[in-house]
Amino acid sequence: MQPRLAKYLALCGLGSRRHACRLIDAGLVTFNGRPASHRDRVSLDGHETCLDDIRVAGVRLRPPQAPSYWLFNKPVGVDCRLLAQDPCSLLHLLPAGPRLYPVGRLDKDSRGLLLLTNDGELTHSLMHPDFGHSKTYHVRLNLALDAAFLTQMAQGVSYKGISTLPCDTRRLTDDSFEIVLTQGLNRQIRRMSQALGYRVMDLQRVALMRLELGDLAEGQMRPLTEQEIAGLVHLKQAKSPPTSQ
Repeated sequence: MQPRLAKYLALCGLGSRRHACRLIDAGLVTFNGRPASHRDRVSLDGHETCLDDIRVAGVRLRPPQAPSYWLFNKPVGVDCRLLAQDPCSLLHLLPAGPRLYPVGRLDKDSRGLLLLTNDGELTHSLMHPDFGHSKTYHVRLNLALDAAFLTQMAQGVSYKGISTLPCDTRRLTDDSFEIVLTQGLNRQIRRMSQALGYRVMDLQRVALMRLELGDLAEGQMRPLTEQEIAGLVHLKQAKSPPTSQ
């Protein structure tokens, strides 16, 4: 078995394959003493030990660690980018090891469920837009909403040359609603609401597919249960995103 370099970097916990490709493109990865290429394949012995000298930013790559899966209830004000120099970074709230990465992001002014893992293959499967995994949010607006608002949100909203896909919505209170998205556009719910004349006052992600935030306290994290992990394993077995009809 000789996996491609980007896939092996993901297996070693450096994030998704897409992130690994960006590291290669940026010239931060060397392969046996030379700049790495996307065509490079990693040589493994019979015990799955890497036989190549792979370095990222000059540091030799550590072998893959056992996969770890956690749920985190992100508070408002925490930045999902893992920047050591940013005091608001999620990085400062995570354990030293194993190195965990968020699957997708929540805006700094949003809160709720984040899946954290060192499983780069799972991250790739969950983040690829063509897979259309569902994400559920509870949203509070600055004004009371009406039935027309919910209908328009569900049918799709156009803004800045973008038309969002149809989605599910339901009213929670006079000024709040639930929305289930299969897209992951930047600040999508806020921009959809703004296009219809509303402003989002509070946005909380409460579920990612069948993973639910439940009563996990804000700022706290917990490991996934065996049943929850089993529900994610099949995603890594997909070789390519489903074909659009």
